[in-house]
Amino acid sequence: MDVRVSHSALEGVVDAPPSKSYTHRAVAIASLGRRTRVLNPLVSDDTRSTMHACRMLGAEVERMEDHIQIRGTQGKVTTPDNIVDVGNSGTTLRIMSAVSALANGAVVLTGDASIRRRPNNPLIVALNDLGADAFSTRNNGMAPLVVRGKLRGGKTFIDGSVSSQFITGLLIACPFAERERDTEIVVRGTLKSRPYVDITLEMLKDAGVEITVEEGVNLTFKVAGGQDLHVSEYRVPGDFSSASYLLAAGALFGELTVSNMYPTAQGDSAIIQILEEMGADITWNKNKGIVKVRKSRLTGCVIDVGETPDLLPTLAVLGALAEGTTTIKNAKHVRYKETDRIHAIATELAKMGAILKEEEDSLTIEGSKLHSAQLDGWDDHRIVMALTLAGIATGNTTINTAESVKISYPNFFEDIKSLGAIIETNT
Repeated sequence: MDVRVSHSALEGVVDAPPSKSYTHRAVAIASLGRRTRVLNPLVSDDTRSTMHACRMLGAEVERMEDHIQIRGTQGKVTTPDNIVDVGNSGTTLRIMSAVSALANGAVVLTGDASIRRRPNNPLIVALNDLGADAFSTRNNGMAPLVVRGKLRGGKTFIDGSVSSQFITGLLIACPFAERERDTEIVVRGTLKSRPYVDITLEMLKDAGVEITVEEGVNLTFKVAGGQDLHVSEYRVPGDFSSASYLLAAGALFGELTVSNMYPTAQGDSAIIQILEEMGADITWNKNKGIVKVRKSRLTGCVIDVGETPDLLPTLAVLGALAEGTTTIKNAKHVRYKETDRIHAIATELAKMGAILKEEEDSLTIEGSKLHSAQLDGWDDHRIVMALTLAGIATGNTTINTAESVKISYPNFFEDIKSLGAIIETNT
């Protein structure tokens, strides 16, 4: 699907969509428990992939009108009678690969072309260290992956520089490891995207799982085996990653109020502080979960995305439309997403006249006047949504593969059009 974006002024009130990260984890954790209701879930292509994978591994997952009802396996994961197709969802692949190590048989997990290019070797090594038999069918660390149980526990060292999702998967699966002793997960190097692991720890604690976190030379997670988990209800909060496009739109083009923005462990809530630093007129009432932002004169700054990789496309567009220089650093792990997002956003903004310098671990953008262009969305929801903001600034801009927003924010175009954006779709 192509979208044609015209120059627009925005104004109004909109709810932030439910969190994709919380929905993934709520469904996966509940699938290992007893009976759970997941309230206010995000139902998108990615979260449907997690629901599908949990069903294939033995959980009963039923989507109701306003919630998801789950009857879990209580850790007794069944071996599916077919491959587990995770679609485009890396989170599903990593979490469910770890959960698959609880089955008695072999589980084959794969996904679309993008998934089959994403690295998983740190997780494969860890699963083997902990007693499972895991391997890539092509011996390159990429899907298709085969995981044979059972996970027994023990000690593993894992590279923290590629993806926090490996650790999230292990933390969810290891309470059910066969050995009734601690599993130790020792992180080598700096753990990128740490807030996503904090979300996982928060949700597992709510389900009664005991995990000890030791900060030291190496960050270490200790998980007792033979645990049970149970949570009767999860309520999914608003998604700061998805809301970043709305907040950036307000700072660039009008006056917006975004609700359902309560404080959580989400690292991407940093978008509010970053916009403040860039000069945006923005306020956050944390008690009411309301953020108000209005069009402001923005100036560039230096931004570390080590803990907030999903913000990079949004920040690149903000930098291109701000005055001065914006440097986005500590960003190498952003290259291992649905696409190499550093290269993708730099390529498309360059088509619009942006002056950028792309390096392995950073992106530097000089504020400049952009012009309209024909853009490639790279089949990446975050690239498409960020480029939509650039298109509102320039007008007369077309973006292809726009259907990819269904991965994380299915109502993105409807929501931003309700605020005054002029967008035409062509299927």
